[in-house]
Amino acid sequence: MSSKFNKELQTLVGDKIISPELADKIEQYYATKDVGKPNKLFMIFGIFGALLVGSGIILMLAHNWDDFSRLTKTILAFGPLLLGQIFTGFSILKNKSVTWKEASGTFLFFAVGACMALVSQIYNIPGELGSFLLTWIILCLPLVYLLRSHAVALLTILLSTYYAVEVGLWNYRNTETPWLYIVFIGAILPYYYRLITTNTASNTVTIFTWILPASIAIALSAFIGRSEDLGFVMYITMFGFLYTIGRLPVFKELRTLRNGFLIIGSLGTVVSLMIFTFRWIWDELPETFNYDTQELYTAVVVFLLSISVLGYTVIKKGIRAVNLFQVAFVVFLLVYFLLQDTGVLPVVLMNALVFALGMSAIKIGADKFNFGILNYGLLIISILIICRFFDTGMSFVVRGILFVMVGAGFFLTNYIMLKKQQRIKK
Repeated sequence: MSSKFNKELQTLVGDKIISPELADKIEQYYATKDVGKPNKLFMIFGIFGALLVGSGIILMLAHNWDDFSRLTKTILAFGPLLLGQIFTGFSILKNKSVTWKEASGTFLFFAVGACMALVSQIYNIPGELGSFLLTWIILCLPLVYLLRSHAVALLTILLSTYYAVEVGLWNYRNTETPWLYIVFIGAILPYYYRLITTNTASNTVTIFTWILPASIAIALSAFIGRSEDLGFVMYITMFGFLYTIGRLPVFKELRTLRNGFLIIGSLGTVVSLMIFTFRWIWDELPETFNYDTQELYTAVVVFLLSISVLGYTVIKKGIRAVNLFQVAFVVFLLVYFLLQDTGVLPVVLMNALVFALGMSAIKIGADKFNFGILNYGLLIISILIICRFFDTGMSFVVRGILFVMVGAGFFLTNYIMLKKQQRIKK
């Protein structure tokens, strides 16, 4: 307990606001509450300390590496791994603090990768980077639940993302799809769910809530093969899925800026649909679709997941709780598959959809008195107008009038909102 808090208690006692007995009870309560609570700063330094120690050992060994015999190299390769296992086992058996578990888990995580790499180099064992990452993830995944380590869980997500893009995107020598990425993320989800239901407002939850959707958005590109035109379908459907996830009741207490699912889903939806407001993208789509493709099957699975979560939202909150951002992907799919060959109509409908999204964001911001969401909606409309500035035949006078109207809309909407907020506070 801080000395400042004790001084405040003494001040309250001196001013006869509370009795000395009550002050003692308050002091004892907070002293008991803080017992066993991990020091976050100490835990962060512990994790970084483990990383620095491991890096220092590797650098010292690397300096004279060529002078060692093969046996010595092998012993040195397994040394950090054995040391990490000892510290991790000690942390589990003795039920040490969170800092101990986080530091030992982080050290062991990198010791596993270093040992594998060194043994491969010592004995000239050939192999692909993708298989190396796959083995590394499989060996370290149990540590997430054995140690309940946030750091190891985050490192597993990052390594799984690297594995997905390496196998499915960067490795042009094969056409392998990183299906095991789904297994790895699925294995992390129970840990994440427990974390978010026990301490929603923590910074750790915020980091996970940004890392997970970002990982999914990046890794999805590894599932796109030859039917690249269906990649847009996959992504727009996936962004709708992420946004709907971010609107679930479990995220209700999370502030908007902390909700990565909501923000990434919203931004991804708007940017993707903005591309389809141009005529050229529709002209480059194939005249006929190949429905027997991996991309379409993936999009169908994501679509079914999105519809399931959307249906759950309707059952729990009612149809009025659903906004346009949650169903925008359905509108896009209908236009994409049914109205693609109808000339300029798809372009007009996409422009109308993006404009409606902007208006929807403005309404959400006004209802919540959230200036960020309000201006986000205005920004969507502004960008839509700017896009039409380059691909329409409007005169400069009309364009100028539109820009003036949008600028005035920014000012008036924020002014009216501010005045309304001040009246409510009074």
